[in-house]
Amino acid sequence: MASDHSTTHSVRSAADLGAAIADARRDAGLTQQELARRVGISRPYLAQVEHGRTSRLLELLFDLLRVVDLELVVRRRGSHDG
Repeated sequence: MASDHSTTHSVRSAADLGAAIADARRDAGLTQQELARRVGISRPYLAQVEHGRTSRLLELLFDLLRVVDLELVVRRRGSHDG
């Protein structure tokens, strides 16, 4: 996934979501350790999220979206399409 600040990402899996989070973290100049500290989670757990290794609940969400033909779109706050 490219690190373009204005890009909107279609997220269809936990791996896509993790990649978008990792890109945004790097764009913000944050280490995994710093982001994890700010969020209140461990760095290893953040690494799992960034690599798409997440809970069954998140996978269920993507399965539900897929079946009803919806997609999750992630974009930087304040950015607008068009």
